[in-house]
Amino acid sequence: MANWSDPRPSAAPFGASRADAARSGAYDAGLRSYMLSVYNYMGSGVLLTGIVALLFATSGAAQAVFANGALRMILMLAPLGIVFAMSFGQGRMKTATLQLLFWAFAVLMGLSLSTIFLVYSGTSVAGAFFATAAGFAGLSLYGYTTKKDLSAFGTFLIVGLVGLIVASLINLFLQSGVMSLVISAVGVLIFAGLTAYDTQRTKSLYFEVAGTDMVGKAVIMSALSLYLDFINMFLFVLRLFGASRD
Repeated sequence: MANWSDPRPSAAPFGASRADAARSGAYDAGLRSYMLSVYNYMGSGVLLTGIVALLFATSGAAQAVFANGALRMILMLAPLGIVFAMSFGQGRMKTATLQLLFWAFAVLMGLSLSTIFLVYSGTSVAGAFFATAAGFAGLSLYGYTTKKDLSAFGTFLIVGLVGLIVASLINLFLQSGVMSLVISAVGVLIFAGLTAYDTQRTKSLYFEVAGTDMVGKAVIMSALSLYLDFINMFLFVLRLFGASRD
């Protein structure tokens, strides 16, 4: 016969279970809010870059600016300088400063990428963008939901990225069409993998910063990583399949 007076001390108290469930629910809600903020920043940055690039190209200013070698070099290197400043200075910078640098970076990238509208047809640019957006969404979803640890895979991709940069620099001198196609194909694969890896890393980062004043900085830096994955994948897709302007 059951002993109804047994207090079962080994069992978790009902109140504790409810408290754990409440904490778990609050954590899940916080994670969703965090990821949504990251994607909002990233998406807004991509949109701002696209608008600036299109306006700068259609105004005719892009042709005039890029005809000047010094200005062209400045526009190409300025975004890279901001990335380094944000990456190495995030610990000392305020969240508002990182936000300002992120938007400045998106604008400068728009100026730098305006030449794609001068080189490729509008149909090619639009096609490459939507293809990249679809691929990015699927890969990011995989990175968010997979239970597999992608850390080792990410290390492999970063090594591959270094090799890709070296090969691209070599091809600046060789000007090989075949090598350019290979670089573009490999570039698409590398940044596709990095999209999944960076998404998982962004999710994992929330475990470290939840409940601290580092959340705002983590959102911006994570958005920057995903932004770079998207833009680079888009450019490699465009180089691989894009058609030149008539």
